[in-house]
Order: sequence, then structure tokens, then C-alpha cells
Amino acid sequence: MILRRRCFKMDLFENISPIDYRYYGRDKEVKDALLPYLSENAYIRYKLKVEAALADALVNEGICSKEIALDISKACDKVTATEVYKEEDRIKHDIRALANCIRAKVSKKARRFVHFSLTSYDVVDTANVLRYKEFCEKVLLPALVELEKTWIEIALREKDTLQVGRTHGQHAEPITFGFTMASYVNRLGGRIEAIISAEDGLRGKISGAVGAYNASSLFFKNPIAFEKNLLETLGLEPALHSTQIAAPEPMTDLMHSVVSAFAVLANFSDDMRNLQRTEIAEVKEEFSAEQVGSSTMPHKRNPINFENVKSMYKAFMPTMMCAYLDEISEHQRDLTNSASQRFIPQLFAAFYVSVVRLTKVSRRLAVDKENLSMNFDMSKEMVAAEPLYMLLSLHGHPDAHEYVRKLTLKAEKEETGLRNVMEIDDELEPYLNKFSDAEKEIIFNPDLYTGMASVKTDMVCEFWKNRLQIK
Repeated sequence: MILRRRCFKMDLFENISPIDYRYYGRDKEVKDALLPYLSENAYIRYKLKVEAALADALVNEGICSKEIALDISKACDKVTATEVYKEEDRIKHDIRALANCIRAKVSKKARRFVHFSLTSYDVVDTANVLRYKEFCEKVLLPALVELEKTWIEIALREKDTLQVGRTHGQHAEPITFGFTMASYVNRLGGRIEAIISAEDGLRGKISGAVGAYNASSLFFKNPIAFEKNLLETLGLEPALHSTQIAAPEPMTDLMHSVVSAFAVLANFSDDMRNLQRTEIAEVKEEFSAEQVGSSTMPHKRNPINFENVKSMYKAFMPTMMCAYLDEISEHQRDLTNSASQRFIPQLFAAFYVSVVRLTKVSRRLAVDKENLSMNFDMSKEMVAAEPLYMLLSLHGHPDAHEYVRKLTLKAEKEETGLRNVMEIDDELEPYLNKFSDAEKEIIFNPDLYTGMASVKTDMVCEFWKNRLQIK
């Protein structure tokens, strides 16, 4: 991002990151959701919340008066990011600049209590934990639940819609499109719970320059209780142990849960993109009347939304490498995680943008039942191979798998159906005579061979509806 010393105003398209100018900057709804938590203005405001909470905590310790705490709190409400950055340009320290800006707006008798007993990362780590936690609870998780709800609706609607399953890119056994969706319902549900668990594990710290409460021990009877009580007013719990920084693993866990959920979105998008291939065409994204698919081919209807989600995942998945490297901080801390951690909001922003995008396109996802049926019919005869092999084994054939394998090769060579080969095979006749009517029905009508796909779809969807309290 370009920073101008004299004027901090920027045109949207002067931003360097496409996250800013392309993926949320022109979308007011998304922008309004992200900026209160992930912007630099938000970061400054959350640090000011910590400073204001400190002043209130000092009152409880008898260190300063309520009037002084109120003076500091009001000043914190007035400090702007622009002021802080101008002061940082002068003194070259971000948190001292923040403290100076607060001090400039309070009475002389209140100034000595600003940032009293704190170190920079008491403010930084606590502010980051608080804003990321609130972003998850108030913005990200509701959006994920909405996506989950959308997928559940599709899964239940299509729970009986026949689809050929695919393994290794080849036709396998029949399932239903609802069952395909249920897989993603289940995977996303698990990742939602992982994010909930991770954000619940975030911890703040008010323990001083090396984590041993050295400065606060000079003033407070019980510095550990002081930390606990201060953080409690912010809705946080203290880390059991900290150095100058809070232990990095909880933040790594949150980032991992987000990246892992991003992978589910990318996998879903890749599947839906492939199912839109011209030669498959089992699903399609409904285009708006004025939407253009190609700059040179007017007929194109490209799956750009699904492709975008996969592309965004590729761009931000490597963020985890940096997160793992940031777990290493020498002794009671070094500064090698400072710059890198400033990019964490971009991961959360990109993920949220992709969740919103995927929810919208999923709602417009059309299922082409005619093509689903046509694609299944391509392999309909061969699909009967598995149940035939299983039933032949049940009814006494000594080498059913090998025998059926040879039948399929013969059918392919003669360019006929497996059923035709079966009907003229004398060796099969005594075994087929043992088949029940229901078993014969499966062999001769493989579209019935969907197992528990429909039932399992119901089970999975009901499980996550109850678990996530989706109505």
C-alpha cells in the first residue's frame, strides 16, 4: 500500500494489493463487513481499546481516578490512524506513537497513566487476538454457516438425482448429486467447528516486556490477577504463559483452520468447474443477462467464479509457511514476526471474499438432470460389474471377480453391453438362476444401484443442521 507523508488519501486504484482494489473495494457490502476488523484503521482502534481498558483497570487497582480513566478513554475515541502514523514517522516506533497521540489529548495529570506498565506487544497481541476473534464470531462464521446452509439445501433437493460417481477421473459406481454435495457439507461443517475451536483458543497478554510481569509487579498486589481482570473486560482470557509475545501456536491454529476450510472451498470449486466442461455439462452457473464470458468468443459461459476461488486458494495457502516460520522467536522474542504478521488480515479477507462469492454462485447453480442421466448411461452396462461380481460370489462362484473382469473386456471388444454378454454365457446361467428378483433388478437396472447415497445425504445434512443450528 502506498503511504504518502503529507497526504494519506489514496484513490482506490492506487492500492497495490488486488484484495483492496479488486476483491472488496468496489463491493460496499463486503467492504463494510471487512474494514471494521481487518483494516489498519481497525487495527489502531483495537489497540486503543486495549489502552482504554488499561485505564479502567488502573482505577480498580487504585492507581488512578475514574476521572483520569474517563479522560483517557475519551482520548482513545478521538485518536486516528493518520495521527498515529504521522507520529510514527517522527519517532520511528508504532506503539509509542500511539501512546503519544493519546497523551496529546488528555490532561497533564492523566498523561503518566497512558500505557502504564505495558510493553508494546501487550497491546499488539491483545488487539490482534481481539479483532480476529470478533471478526470470526461476527462476520466469518455467520458467512460460512450461510454457505453451509446453501449446500445443505442443494444436497437435500438433489438427494435422489442420479449421478455417476468418478474415481481417478473415470466413471465408477452410481451415486446421487445430493450425495456429492453431502461430502462438501460434511467437510465444511468440520472446518467451521475447527475455526470455532481455534478462535476460542486465542489468548491475550498483559505481562510485560519478557512476560514475567516485571513492571506490573512494582505497582500491583497481584499482577497475574490484574492481567486476567483487564483481559476479561475485553472478553478475552490470558495466555497461561507468555514472553514479550503471546505463544504463537493459537494464531497458527486459527490460520490453519481457515486455510484448511479454504481448501474445501477450492476442492468444491474445482469439482463444479469440471462438471461444467462441455463434454460433461452436469451443472452450470446461471449467467446474468449482460454477463460476458470471453473477450473474443461471444458464446462462452466460463465458470469464472469457481475458478476464482481455486485461484485465491493457491495465492493464500502458502501463508501457512510464513505462519509456521513465525512460531520461531528467539529467547523472549525477536522482531522477525512483526512485518510478516501484518499480512494476516489479507488471508482472512481473501477467505471471506471467497466464501461470499461461493455462496452467491452456489445459489445460482443449476443441475442438468438430462445430462446427468446421459453421462450415467455411457457406463450404465459396466456399472453392473461390481454388483454382479458380489452376487456371483454370494451364490457360490469360485472366482467371480476374475470372471466378471473378463466379461467386461469381452463386452468392450465386441462393442456391446455387459448384459448382452451375460445373457449368452452358459457358465453364468446356474448362478443367475439363484439371484432373487431384487438382485436381478440391480443387475439389469444399475441406476438403482446407488446404495445408501440418498439416506446418507439426509443423515449428513440433518447432522450439520442440528450441530450448527441451521434452520
